[in-house]
Amino acid sequence: MTTHTEAPINPQQQALEDELVATVVASFDAAPNPRLKEVMQSLTRHLHAFIRDVRLTEAEWNTAIEFLTAVGHITDDKRQEFVLLSDVLGASMQTIAVNNQAHKGATDATVFGPFFVEDAPEIPLGGDIAGGASGQPCWVEGTVTDTDGKPVPGARIEVWECDEDGYYDVQYTDERVAGRAHLFTNDQGQYRFWGLTPVPYPIPHDGPVGKMLESVGRSPVRAAHLHFMVTADGLRPLVTHIFVDGDPQIDIGDSVFGVKESLIKEFAVQAPGSPTPDGRSLGDRTWARARFDIVLAPAGV
Repeated sequence: MTTHTEAPINPQQQALEDELVATVVASFDAAPNPRLKEVMQSLTRHLHAFIRDVRLTEAEWNTAIEFLTAVGHITDDKRQEFVLLSDVLGASMQTIAVNNQAHKGATDATVFGPFFVEDAPEIPLGGDIAGGASGQPCWVEGTVTDTDGKPVPGARIEVWECDEDGYYDVQYTDERVAGRAHLFTNDQGQYRFWGLTPVPYPIPHDGPVGKMLESVGRSPVRAAHLHFMVTADGLRPLVTHIFVDGDPQIDIGDSVFGVKESLIKEFAVQAPGSPTPDGRSLGDRTWARARFDIVLAPAGV
């Protein structure tokens, strides 16, 4: 692509372009759904403004069409390249920000990611989500409260993460279920489980989105994280992660812009032989522990 050089646009050309925008916007005037009309007309204005701003060439337009076609071709029931594209452009995080307004200290939300699976196994409090996945054992505990500080009993907590090689269970071909589970808080709103210390890993970058990142000099690597989805009656559902304090990738940059300062937590490494919270024997292995207290906003906020 060549660098665009700003050139003055004569009034006649300006009028032609303005007329086209107005015509396309007006074509949605009869849309029976007011919200659809609003979205399509705004999209039209912004899209045309972008084309005019960069003075998009026909060759660049063709490249964009080829890119989007490739994104569609690689997408299937196990890989959603359009969501990946949304993620790396920050559109996913912006949508989350718009729909999860700050409220009285409620825990920050972040991206859902492509690796959540319904019907993950249930574990008891203190159970292990690893399911045989490789990695350093990690004890995670905390409480779930509302924004008034009241414990939330019976909150459902879904947790999922990759193994030490950076792969989620669904990326393997043997139908394994590992590194994911759900559990419920007790009467005091407390939860606890064994998992794995998170590690950085690259998002799928063997497709068109990966090629785009490479062409602009961006890393495909995500900062180390553990996924949470928390739901409870009368409270706003929360999708979030916790990140590992000291992970160098945080400073380099998370490829989907998911890191928030409030979500960076200490994963304190324990020496071999250190007593575990539940008496579990880990032999001569190191392990880590982290605390994540979760605050849920009221529903509808």
